[in-house]
Amino acid sequence: MGRAEERRARQKGARRAKRAAKSGGIRRFFTWKWVLGYVLGFCALLIGAFFVLYLWVDVPPANAAAKAEANIYKYSDGTIMAKTGDVNRESVPLSKIPKEVQHTFVAAENKDFYGDSGVSFTGTARGLINTALGRGKQGGSTITQQYVKNYYLSQEQTVSRKLKELVISLKVDQQKSKDYILAGYINTSYYGRGAYGVQAAARAYYDKDVEDLSVEQGAYLASVLQAPSQYDWAAAGPKGKKLVKARWNYVLDNMVEKDWLPKSEREGMKFPVPKEPSPIPGLDGQTGYFVEEAKKELYKAGVNENEFEAGGWTVTLNIDRKKQKALEKAVRTELTDKLDPKKRKVDGDAQVGAVSVDPKSGGIVAMYGGAGATEHYWNNATRSDYQPASTFKPLILAAGLENGSTTQDGTPITASTVYDGTSKRPVKGSLTGFAPPNEDNKSYGPISVQKAMNNSVNSVFAQMAVDVGLDKVKGTAIDLGMSKDAGGFDVRPAMSLGVMGASPKDMAGVYATLDNHGKKVTPAIVKSAEKGDERPQLPDATNGQAISRGAADSVTSVLTGVVDDGTGQAVRQQGQAVAGKTGTSDDNKSAWFSGYTPDLVTSVGMFGELKGVGKQVSLKGTAGGGRVNGGGFPAQIWAAYTKTALNGQKASKFDLDTDMGAAVKPPAPPSSSATSHSPTSSPSSSPSNSASPSSSPSSSPSDSGSPSATSSGSPSAPGSPSAPDPSTSSSDGPPGHQRRNKPQP
Repeated sequence: MGRAEERRARQKGARRAKRAAKSGGIRRFFTWKWVLGYVLGFCALLIGAFFVLYLWVDVPPANAAAKAEANIYKYSDGTIMAKTGDVNRESVPLSKIPKEVQHTFVAAENKDFYGDSGVSFTGTARGLINTALGRGKQGGSTITQQYVKNYYLSQEQTVSRKLKELVISLKVDQQKSKDYILAGYINTSYYGRGAYGVQAAARAYYDKDVEDLSVEQGAYLASVLQAPSQYDWAAAGPKGKKLVKARWNYVLDNMVEKDWLPKSEREGMKFPVPKEPSPIPGLDGQTGYFVEEAKKELYKAGVNENEFEAGGWTVTLNIDRKKQKALEKAVRTELTDKLDPKKRKVDGDAQVGAVSVDPKSGGIVAMYGGAGATEHYWNNATRSDYQPASTFKPLILAAGLENGSTTQDGTPITASTVYDGTSKRPVKGSLTGFAPPNEDNKSYGPISVQKAMNNSVNSVFAQMAVDVGLDKVKGTAIDLGMSKDAGGFDVRPAMSLGVMGASPKDMAGVYATLDNHGKKVTPAIVKSAEKGDERPQLPDATNGQAISRGAADSVTSVLTGVVDDGTGQAVRQQGQAVAGKTGTSDDNKSAWFSGYTPDLVTSVGMFGELKGVGKQVSLKGTAGGGRVNGGGFPAQIWAAYTKTALNGQKASKFDLDTDMGAAVKPPAPPSSSATSHSPTSSPSSSPSNSASPSSSPSSSPSDSGSPSATSSGSPSAPGSPSAPDPSTSSSDGPPGHQRRNKPQP
C-alpha cells in the first residue's frame, strides 16, 4: 500500500469514527430500556395527575336544570288535567318502571351496564380527542356517564367537562347502586316533545303512565333518546323513520342477546307507532281554581311550599270529569247563556260558585269557581265574603235537636213545634231587641217548624235561635263545618238570618255532614299526592261525629219538605229523594240553594259583584227578571247538574233514623184535634199540633205532581188536602225514604 492509499484509509477511518461517536451519543438515549422508562414515567405522571384530579373533584350537587320538574295534576280517573312549571318533567321511582322497560334502556345505550365500572375509557379518550379537535359532540359514554352529564354537569363540550365527567362517574359508580344510576338516567334524559324523564315521555308519545308501557313502546322511547327531534315519528322524514326503526330493532336484538327477552316473543313484535303530539294542558277555565285549591290543601297538610314549587309532584284530585262537565254545562244553560251585559249592566255583575261533594268520601267531585281563573281571579266556590242567608236555618234546628232545647215555655223543639210566624214579631228572651221581617213582610200566624222551614220564615228561626241559645247555635254550626272566623259571625239574634260569611264549599261541607248522618265531612279536592316515594299523609275528609245521627237525620227529614212543599220545589226529581234549603240575602246580594240526595251534596251560590271592583251589589234584574231568589237560578243550576250527574244511577232513598219531619209518615190523628196557637207551644208531635192550612198557605195544586207530595209534606190538620190517609199508607214512609223507627219514650 502506498502513502496516498494509507492516508486515504486513515481519513476514511477517522470519518467513520467521528460518525460513530456522534451517532452513539443520541442513540444511547433511545435504547429499548430508555424507551420503556419514558413510557412508564409518562404513565406514572398521568396516574399521579389523575389521582390528584380524583381527590380534587367532588361529586357536586345536582344542577338546577336536572331538578326542575313539572307538577302534574290529574282527574280522579288518572287523566292529566294540567301541568305547571317551565319543564315538563316527572320523575318516578324505578319500582314503577316495568323490568322489561328498564332493560330496553340498558340494551340501547350500554348493554354491559350492570357489570361495568361506570366509565368507558376508550369512549372517553375518543371523546376527548374529538372534542380537542373540534369535531363536536361524540358518543361512546356509559349510562353512568350520561347520567352524570345530565344530573351533575352541563352539556358543554370541553376537555375539562369530559375529565370531570370521568372522575365523577367513577365516584358515583362506587357510591350508588346500579338501580339508582339507571333510575336517574331514565328520569333526567330528554325524549323530545318537551318531555324530560320517562313518565313525561310515556304521556307525550303513548298517553299512558310508565307502568303501563309495553316492551315495544319502551324500546321506542329508549331509541328516541339518540336523536329526539330526528326520531320523533310524527316529525321524522323517511330517513328518520328508517333510522329509528333500525335503532328499535337493535334494542330488542340486544335484549335477546342478554336473555332479557325470549326470542320467540321478540319475533312477534311490531313497531309501536306513537300518537300525534298534543298541547300540554294549561290553567285556563276551571283548572286554575282546582290547582290553587289543591295547593292550599297540601300546604295545610304539611307539604313544604318551596319543595312543592320546585316540582316533581303528581297530584290526583277528586274531581270527576263527567260531573265537572255536567256542572259547567248546568251553569251555562241555566244562567250564563241568558246573560247579556251589553243590554243589562247587572248581568255583568252576576257571579256563580258551586261545590259538589261525595258525602261518603268527602271528595269534591265538581267545582265551579267562575268564568275562569285567568278571567276572574276570585274562586267563587271558596270565597266566604257573602252571606249564606236562609241556608243557615237548618243549622239552628240542628242545634236545637242536638242540645234537646225547648221553647220559652219549656216545650221540646221538634219539627211539629208551633211558633208564631208573624212578620216583625219581637223575639222573646233576647237581651238585644230583634224583630226581623219575613220575605215580602208576609205573616203566617201559628206555624209548625216544618212549615216554617218550607217557607223560610225568618220570625220563627229568629225566636228558635234565642230559645236554643246563640252560643249553642254557633257551636253547632262550627261543628258542622262553618268557619268560626267567618266575617260577621257574631253571637247575636241576627245570626239566625245567616248574616255571617260562608262559601259554597263551607255550605257543601255542612250539608254533607247532615247527609252523612252527622259524621263530619270536610270537603277535600286532593285525593292523593306523591313525589317519587314521598306520599304526604292527608287528613281524613270524613272524621268524627259532629252531631248525633238522630239530630242530623231529623234535619234531613225536615229539609225534604222544603223540596216537596216549599221554596225548593224547582229541584224535585221523579223518584229521587232530595233534601235542601234555599237562601236569599235581604239586599239580594246573594242567592243560594244547598241540597243533597243520599249520594251527592251540592251547594250553589250566586253573588252580585261589581265587575272590576269587587264590591257587593244587588242581583235584582239579572237576566231581565226581578228579585233573584235561591229557588230561582241557584236551584235550577242545582237541578240540572244533579239530574245529569246521577244519570244512569238508580234513584236512592234516605236511610233516616228519626220519627219527625216531612219524610216521616205522621201517625193517625187522635180523637181530639185541638190546636195550640201559642207562639212556642208544642204539646206533642201529632198532626193536631201543626198549623192549619189556612195559617200556612204553602201547599199548591202543583205539589200533587211530586212523587211524594202527599206523603212527605209537613204535618197537616186532619181533613186538610195535604193530610195523608193513614189507613192506606205504608209504614215504610213515603217514596225516597227508608225509616228506622226510634223507640218511643
